[in-house]
This record gives sequence, C-alpha cells and structure tokens, in this order.
Amino acid sequence: MPTRLEISLERDIDRIRQQLLEMSGLAERALRDCVEALGGGNRQRAYAVILRDQLIDEKEKEIDRLCLEFLLRQQPVGINLRFAYSAIKVNLELERIGDYAESIARQILRLNALPEAPEAQRHRLVEMADLAIPMLHDAVEAFVRQDAELAKTVVVSEPAVDALLGRLVSELVEAVRESRILPEMLVALSTMGRRLERVADQARNVCMETLYMCTGQYAKHPGSDTFRVLFVDQDNACRGQMAEAIAQSLGQPRFVFSSAGLDPRALDPRTVAFLKEKGHDVSHVAPKGIDQVPNLDYYNVVVGVAAEAQAAFPRTPRNLVYVDWSIDDPSKLEGPPERVRAAYEATYDFLSRNVRDLVGAVLGITIE
Repeated sequence: MPTRLEISLERDIDRIRQQLLEMSGLAERALRDCVEALGGGNRQRAYAVILRDQLIDEKEKEIDRLCLEFLLRQQPVGINLRFAYSAIKVNLELERIGDYAESIARQILRLNALPEAPEAQRHRLVEMADLAIPMLHDAVEAFVRQDAELAKTVVVSEPAVDALLGRLVSELVEAVRESRILPEMLVALSTMGRRLERVADQARNVCMETLYMCTGQYAKHPGSDTFRVLFVDQDNACRGQMAEAIAQSLGQPRFVFSSAGLDPRALDPRTVAFLKEKGHDVSHVAPKGIDQVPNLDYYNVVVGVAAEAQAAFPRTPRNLVYVDWSIDDPSKLEGPPERVRAAYEATYDFLSRNVRDLVGAVLGITIE
C-alpha cells in the first residue's frame, strides 16, 4: 500500500501533468484558429488568438509555481526530479508556441489588409500546420505519459516541416519576382511559415526533454557538437557561395558551413566557372534565402560578406556572433576580362584568408 508521502508526490505530479495538458490544449487551439483564420479570412478568430495569449501566459506562471513548490516540498530524486526539471522547460516551450500563434494571427490581420494571397502559398502553410500541430500534441502526450518511443517518433517528423518551409520561401520569392504577389505578402507569409517551423522545433525540444526524463541522458540539440557558420550576402550568387566553397574545402568535420542571401538570385555564371577552376565542386550549389537555412537558430557565427547583410541581424542574440567581412561583389564588375579576373582573385584571396583565420581561431591552430 502506498505511503502518504508517495500519494502526495503522485498527486503533485498529476497536477503538473494536467496543467501542462491544459496549456498544450490552449496552444493547439490557438494554432488551429490561425489555420481557420488564414483559410477563411476570419479576422475575429485572429483577434481571439491574440487576446487569448494572456491565458497561456497565466498558465505558464501557474505551472512554474507548481513545479517550484513540488521541488521544495517533495525534494524529489531520480526520475521525479528529472520530471520537475523537464516540466519547467516544457512549460517554457509551450509559452513560446503561444507567442508564435499570436505572431501568426497578427500576420493574418496584415494579410487581410492586402489583396488575397495566392491559394498555393496558403495551402503550403496549411500543410506545415497539419504536420506541426500533431507533432506538438504527440510531443506533450509523450512527456505526460513518459513514452520515450512516442517521443522518438515525433522527432522524425521535424525535417518534413523544414522542407515545406524551404519550398514556401522559394515559391514566395519566385512569385514576387514575377509580380504575382506584393513584397509585403512575402514578409507576412514567410513569417508565418517560419513560426510554424519553430512550432515543430519546439515540439522536438519537448521530445528531447521526454527522453532526458525517461533515460537520464540528455539528447544533444542540433549543432551542439558542431560549430555552425553562415555566410550572408545580397543575392547568394557570388560572394557567399565563394566563402562557403572555400570553407567546405577545408574538410573540417566539426564545422557546418552554409551561405544565404537577403534576396537570392540565380548563380553568377562567372563565379561558377571561377570556382571550378579553383577545384571546387559546385554541381549541387543552389542559391537560398535566410529563411531556407535549416536550424538557423543554432548557428554560432553569421559572417556578412556584404554591407547590407547586417540589416538582417540588427541585434544578434547572445549565442550568435556577427562578423563583418564586407567586400565588393566581383560579379557586378564590368570592364576588360583581366580587370574582372583580378577582382575575382582578390575576393577569393580575401575570403580564403579570413575563413582560415576564423576556423583556426575556433580550433586553436593555424590553418594553412
């Protein structure tokens, strides 16, 4: 027969679980209302999501209080201690998801003031929501039921949401170029896509907490064992691609290098030919925007190889370092072939020196 202490401990745990389920339900409802508002242009639903965000904030405070009281009163050990620790972190993840829903609702209100967005892009957002919302539901269920296998199943779904975001952004950029949608729509729709992708990321984080609670072993976050560097220029057609190619050629297994542009355009043919001459494999190279970079939040360094790049990162988070390597774009230079070639060589040498110095500084060695 369980002791009074055991009964009290289980009652407190059940109370926290119930509150987490209620908070998750509020977040799911907010996201589903956003989907309804997006499909039907229902401004009332969007306003309701914004107003109800206060309920999620209040629920977060209540769960924090319950977890702290549980730690002080019960002084748990083992899995019960891990449960309390993880519940506090899951609580924060759910509050963030509520914020994402509010942000989506505000973007929907912005869209309603513009001409109707194309059905294809709306459908893409609904596709993302139809993956991200069930991920959230199952992630919280896995935590409450202490189901490690369900948590592992949810984690597998996350890359599909990332892929849909990449497709959405590509479609939006193409639609703006062809004047099928207004530039303002690109901002609103891509922001909504990014928020839904973050919902999937938060669901994954909940699963990581579940695995820790069940096993006592902390699963690493993406990039925790690697150093991620992103090169950013205006169009990802020359300088960023050149820097990424140089960095990749160093063959450093601890590093992940990528590049992106503020307004991605087709690759510069002269840049492609130049990099091939230098021995770089550019067969799989394709321009991409910042929103198409997987796990952007886990990057350690953003390198601006164009002066305009810093505008996209006005206030970098504490875990992100912005470095300015601004240099003129040789692909924009006109004139005699010798002059153009010299500009490419100078850009390549500048980026090569800086890439080697950066990698060497991280590793504490000199890169030749």
